[in-house]
Amino acid sequence: AFHFILPFIITALVIVHLLFLHETGSNNPTGLNSDADKIPFHPYYTIKDILGALIMVVLLMSLVLFSPDLLGDPDNYMPANPLNTPPHIKPEWYF
Repeated sequence: AFHFILPFIITALVIVHLLFLHETGSNNPTGLNSDADKIPFHPYYTIKDILGALIMVVLLMSLVLFSPDLLGDPDNYMPANPLNTPPHIKPEWYF
């Protein structure tokens, strides 16, 4: 099926694109020196990404540890009764 093969085609095209880009280099049509406004990746963006991931982990862990029932379904707190089926449960189809 096409939806299965499409990611492989896109991945192959991206790899070919990167190979051609690294072989010839990118274009600079203005001819200006573009090294003046570059920021090095490693110390700045690495720290920024690690800090963002750390903040996200702290927020998610605080949600999980301090209020685990916040996003829960209220039906999960009703005591189970094996003799009574809840009325809202209906099968998707019948035989």
